[in-house]
Amino acid sequence: MGKPTVDRMLAGFKSFKAIYYEQRPERVKDLVDMGQKPEVLLIACSDSRVDPAILTNAEPGEMFVVRNVANLVPPYEPDENYHGTSAAIEFAVCDLKVRDIVVLGHECCGGISALVEHAETGKVPDRDFIGSWMSMARSCVEHGPDVEKVSRHSVRNSLNNLMTFPFIRERVEAGDLTLHGWWYGMKEGILWRFNSAKDTFEQGE
Repeated sequence: MGKPTVDRMLAGFKSFKAIYYEQRPERVKDLVDMGQKPEVLLIACSDSRVDPAILTNAEPGEMFVVRNVANLVPPYEPDENYHGTSAAIEFAVCDLKVRDIVVLGHECCGGISALVEHAETGKVPDRDFIGSWMSMARSCVEHGPDVEKVSRHSVRNSLNNLMTFPFIRERVEAGDLTLHGWWYGMKEGILWRFNSAKDTFEQGE
């Protein structure tokens, strides 16, 4: 029987420390002394199979990452409620001055599957928060019951919601910020990229 996952994670940290603190200490020193200056904000799903740093082979400090259920971006709604995703977006754009925002959807998304199931059967998840959270993507189900198609439409929807943030729209229109929609085909290892001019996803790598 193999080691428990937590034990393997602790061993993995030792490997990380050996690489970045013993073999390449200058990298961490720069991040500590100079602070973070990522050029990309990446909004991804919390799904354990879709780790954006692993998928993109990113180095520490290269991406500011926001992860939530189904990689959703809510519309701009400044009020007294809790807005974790919006707060992270605001910090990345207004303080870190990222130049690109990527919304990364993926195949086999549990949140999107639950959304489609609710639309087909009326069954509401027996949870306190998930149903309400996923409701912001409800319009995506209008395109049909195909989960993967709905997932891609959800990425489009999140890109549209990003443009409701005044500080994002201003920077996009000034040419200082670019929005990207990506969709990871997990079964075949394909990254699809949204072409806004053609309003479709095109196969990339």
